[in-house]
Amino acid sequence: MFDLTEVQMIRAWMVTAIARVRSERDERGEVAQTVIIVAILAAAAIAIATIIATKFKDKANTIPTE
Repeated sequence: MFDLTEVQMIRAWMVTAIARVRSERDERGEVAQTVIIVAILAAAAIAIATIIATKFKDKANTIPTE
């Protein structure tokens, strides 16, 4: 699926981005930004949960019961 180097690169990018944001911390507009990020993460979590639930349901329906 993912190569270990890809995961390491994504992690390094995220750590760098978080460090930059923390060092440039400006309180103005942070509420709107936080709300948008939380909404995106919530939508992604709902989508992922729906996909997983659908896969479980499809697999459960293929199990013979007789």
